Amino acid sequence: MKFMIFVKSDQDTENGKPPSERLFTEMARYNEELVKAGVLLAAEGLHPSSRGARVHFTPEGTTVVDGPFAASGELVAGFWMIDVKSREEAVAWARRSPCEPGAVIEVRQVFESGEPS
Repeated sequence: MKFMIFVKSDQDTENGKPPSERLFTEMARYNEELVKAGVLLAAEGLHPSSRGARVHFTPEGTTVVDGPFAASGELVAGFWMIDVKSREEAVAWARRSPCEPGAVIEVRQVFESGEPS
């Protein structure tokens, strides 16, 4: 089962502030644990929303809105994609991630080919 683990943005990530050296080291160690366990499919950090865009679809067509976007807790700072046996295992990996106090992580299962919605 594939899962996306989303790390939500905060004011620091939206301001383009890089993680501390300590956190960066802990993230690298965590990523290596995921690799050694054979579950990591992808992991990336994202640029702030100020460097992004949103495409809105309406009956009349599409419009593009350039960032930044309001930091409402819905923006994503980074993600991991893992392949594990269960939701519980995905959550267990998410709980081990080296995030700062106040961080929010969301775990979502990915639809597999042929899987009913």
